Amino acid sequence: MSATRYAYLGPEGTFTEVALRTLPEAATRELAPMVSVAAALDAVRNGEAAAALVPIENSVEGGITATLDELASGEPLMIYREVLLSISFALLVRPGTKLSDIKTVTAHPAAQPQVRNWMASNLPDALWESAASNADGARLVQEGRFDAAFAGEFAAAKYGLEPLVTEIHDAVNAQTRFVLVGRPARPAAPTGADKTSVVLWLGDDHPGALLELLQEFAVRGVNLMLIQSRPTGAGIGNYCFAVDAEGHISDRRVGEALMGLKRICPKVRFLGSYPRAGVAVEDVRALRPGTSDAEFVAAADWLARSQDGRA
Repeated sequence: MSATRYAYLGPEGTFTEVALRTLPEAATRELAPMVSVAAALDAVRNGEAAAALVPIENSVEGGITATLDELASGEPLMIYREVLLSISFALLVRPGTKLSDIKTVTAHPAAQPQVRNWMASNLPDALWESAASNADGARLVQEGRFDAAFAGEFAAAKYGLEPLVTEIHDAVNAQTRFVLVGRPARPAAPTGADKTSVVLWLGDDHPGALLELLQEFAVRGVNLMLIQSRPTGAGIGNYCFAVDAEGHISDRRVGEALMGLKRICPKVRFLGSYPRAGVAVEDVRALRPGTSDAEFVAAADWLARSQDGRA
């Protein structure tokens, strides 16, 4: 395995590359652009890279399905870190192009919901076609295959383009969340401001099936930050659920919730416990009464004493 290589969704000039370069260790790694999320994660699976940074969620449209599906299937991988990046698009064109000249535009599919209203107002007749990434869209404009691309302004110079319009975003303060993914190993020690990610499969479809999963978290005071259903590919009505929960697997409340889920789900895939980006320990909400590690330990001690006749 290449311990000095990090893969990412390429080509050069993507928001993913910008997010990856915010990590201190990126300065000492070989950064390898890949053509897709699947290719970046497969580079980790086959030993070509020690880790890969890929987008997993944006604040406008929610989960990035390509990443969620790749993490739910194939050889298991684990999330070690997340990065939050504020997103604003520029309309990149070949030099000399005017807004009235633009008949075709391109970008990654996740970009479209973030610029849809702007396009309706400014390019109502332009045809949209998705690209593998925003930077790849810029490359296609450079090659003359499209008139314009929505991408980061920083990508313009890389592909010999000009930012015709900047600061394009339908939603103010839009962000994308990226995750650094590696091969499974022991999670890092808890920081007090952590997140745990899992994928859960329903045993069978019956009234209250999803509620049963959610109750395993709720009764232990574990707050959920994301839950998204994804088809398993086994037919209409067959779903798994990607879940992000507050806390670390070593926290008693989280560990016991996962044990409860393992009892009732035919399959549970642990995707990692890792520090939450941009959240300090002092900003984490207080635990509900009865859900701290000390209270779980005290309850277990009471049970043991009761079993021994010492309660």
